[in-house]
Amino acid sequence: MITKCLFPAAGYGTRFLPATKAMPKEMMPIVNKPLIQYGVEEAIEAGLTDIGVVSGRGKRAIEDHFDISYELEHQIAGTSKEILLDDIRDVINQCTFSYTRQVEMKGLGHAILTGEPLIGDNPFAVLLADDFCTNGTGVLKQMVSLFNEYQCSIVAIEEVPRDQTQNYGVIEGTEIQGGLFKISGMVEKPAPEDAPTNLAIIGRYILTPDIFDIIRNVAPGAGGEIQITDAINEQCKKRMVLGYKFKGRRFDCGSLVGFVEATNYVYGEMNK
Repeated sequence: MITKCLFPAAGYGTRFLPATKAMPKEMMPIVNKPLIQYGVEEAIEAGLTDIGVVSGRGKRAIEDHFDISYELEHQIAGTSKEILLDDIRDVINQCTFSYTRQVEMKGLGHAILTGEPLIGDNPFAVLLADDFCTNGTGVLKQMVSLFNEYQCSIVAIEEVPRDQTQNYGVIEGTEIQGGLFKISGMVEKPAPEDAPTNLAIIGRYILTPDIFDIIRNVAPGAGGEIQITDAINEQCKKRMVLGYKFKGRRFDCGSLVGFVEATNYVYGEMNK
């Protein structure tokens, strides 16, 4: 049974400067709710209530958000504004939050390895809050259902334009049923002419705990960083790894265009 979800949240968010100079990019709001809260709510829907956060310097606001603010609650108690805290209270009541710091930014693989003390010898999910996903059923819930059946690592994938493969990890594999691929290999940020497919990995993973030892032994890859794509590529040589073409829509909220699109979408849904 899988109950743990890891949130790598130590990055600087340089694409959103100056907004992220003093505020974590994960706290950027889509309308009136931070990106990371949407992610935690997706994890809760999937039954993942042991939340681990890999944070860094200047990320204190994340810890404060998932905590009680006695002064604020006292000020708005009994007013019409009190209801605005209902969602975050529910999140706090349902989850256990643990934190550790990534002292050096050495890539996503390194961030996940930094979270090992929060995970232990357990299967776990990884959610990147930058990838805002929306659907009737959350992406992680879809993936947990598959994990319960296959008991192996799973990455969420989607088709991207060929000329954008250099922005993603890209898989190669065989479709074993509709939208589900047995992965034979993957490449981090390949040039379009070198990409094996246009099936790109997005920020949802379920990983088995043997991934930690693999990350420890993987060499730095693209950009001189420890890439989780390279580690999973090694893992799929030893055991089955699946790629799942999830149902739903993804907004790349690591980019200004995607962030604005997600904001407009959520605002439109709220006002239907």
